[in-house]
Amino acid sequence: MQTQTPKKHYTPEEYLQLEETSEFKNEYYDGEILTIAGGTTNHNEISLNFCANFKLNMRGKDYNIYMGDVRLWIPRYRIYTYPDAMIIAGEPIYEGSGTTTVTNPSIIIEVLSKSTDNHDRTHKFRFYRSIPTFKEYIIVDQYEYLIEQYAKNANAQWVLTEYESVEALLSLQTIDFQIALSDIYAGVNFEL
Repeated sequence: MQTQTPKKHYTPEEYLQLEETSEFKNEYYDGEILTIAGGTTNHNEISLNFCANFKLNMRGKDYNIYMGDVRLWIPRYRIYTYPDAMIIAGEPIYEGSGTTTVTNPSIIIEVLSKSTDNHDRTHKFRFYRSIPTFKEYIIVDQYEYLIEQYAKNANAQWVLTEYESVEALLSLQTIDFQIALSDIYAGVNFEL
């Protein structure tokens, strides 16, 4: 008969302390710590392309974009996570005393990988929806031209728009910003 060793349950404070000295990024899910797998070059190209275009085109406007090294705290579910990119309207609101963890994204961008596809589309999206400032979710497939955009409408319903062509133009619903899929996918090699 096998006995299972109980998993260690960590407090948020223990997680944050461990994260300061960790060689890898880890996410925190209500007591559990999960190591984040490294990304691919396509994943990195997509994230960087989106962020660079946004930063350049939104210069002088009251928005900040942050890539995967800025942590997000989701209090309702007691989760610390690292979205691929987050857009914050105005100034970031920090959790704790440092500047590494934010709480107020308006838009979150996730680049799918084979290991995160299901989680990003289901559980993570549900967790993100608990954030009061969150209004738009962009899911980018790194294996084909496919972007799913979920925007919260005036009735608090999440409306899906799909983009499946390199010629398509992604128009954010909550911010006046557009970007061509050809710019998002620039440098991406689908044959890898």
